[in-house]
Amino acid sequence: MSETLIIPDFDNKDDNYKLIYQQAETMLGSETNRIANMANLCAILKYGMHFFWVGFYLVEHKELVLSVFQGPVACTRIAFGKGVCGKAWSTKQTLIVKDVEKFEGHIACSSLSKSEIVVPLFDHNNNCYGVLDVDSDKLNFFDQTDQRWLEKLVRLI
Repeated sequence: MSETLIIPDFDNKDDNYKLIYQQAETMLGSETNRIANMANLCAILKYGMHFFWVGFYLVEHKELVLSVFQGPVACTRIAFGKGVCGKAWSTKQTLIVKDVEKFEGHIACSSLSKSEIVVPLFDHNNNCYGVLDVDSDKLNFFDQTDQRWLEKLVRLI
């Protein structure tokens, strides 16, 4: 199956996410493989929203391990409660960081990352099995619109 990526125009973030959601729902809806769905969602978000970095970390034993992503190389393992990803995992809450330099304990995988949003992933028993990590090379990039749509998008996986 060949899909064409919808590239939003960025005039309205909410409208852009609506287009991305429609595309993700179509692509991921019939696929049952979680990794395949994560890979396609990464591509949709990276190229659809022009994020600096987007990827998934999955829980393996007592740490988050890098899974599929789009962007520059990344940290491979993150301990429970450490950095933005580990904190989102431990609190089971989405975290929006407007300036990563001001986040105590931030793990700098790239000095080009300036702001970040991390969304926990939950299974059917409400166990957190990983996180979606999205970085921007701009300060104060993420807001409640991103949180609302990214939380909705990860439920498609």
